[in-house]
Amino acid sequence: MPRTGLLIKQQQRKSKMSEETKNEIVKSLDEQKFEMIQRKAMMLSKSELIPKQFQGKVADCVIAMDMAERTKSNPLAVLQNLHVIHGKPSWSAQFIIAVINQCGRFEPLRFSIRGEGDDYGCVAYTHYLGDERTKENAVKSPRVTIAMAKKEGWYGKAGSKWQTMPELMVQYRAATLFGRLFCPDLLMGMQTVDELADIKREPKQVILPE
Repeated sequence: MPRTGLLIKQQQRKSKMSEETKNEIVKSLDEQKFEMIQRKAMMLSKSELIPKQFQGKVADCVIAMDMAERTKSNPLAVLQNLHVIHGKPSWSAQFIIAVINQCGRFEPLRFSIRGEGDDYGCVAYTHYLGDERTKENAVKSPRVTIAMAKKEGWYGKAGSKWQTMPELMVQYRAATLFGRLFCPDLLMGMQTVDELADIKREPKQVILPE
């Protein structure tokens, strides 16, 4: 075999070996990382500082830690702001605002509240970091109003906070819509506690056989 052909074969073997070694190292690192996460999750699950629904549940704590890594948040903050409503995990609106503010993409979120009666509403807005702070460069949520809350059925529900704390609710919902539009990866497709509480659960229609 010509010398050139031998050199090519040797280089291919070296390349193959280095690729296999690389894969083994990555696999080893992934296993070490998972074991480390498990140990941390076990410690967290034994703490009385976390909500009771997570105490003693290592698997749930592992998931919460993964969420914390994805949102660049403290695991304890995730556990304290993660709720299960109607069988679905959900964030608190305060946590969404905090995640948006600390994600490193935007200036701190601001709120513009105006209007009276049913037109009372709020827009959440900010600017991308590095952009000039002008009206043209602002990124905004849709405007959330009391009229919207009534049409969507949020306002009239028994015990609704839309009636007792409208200023807070319009800001929370505007911030949530902002996150859903401009950084949906941080919300991970999850709704807020307030959104799920506002959803009307219609009774299932049971059709009896004739």
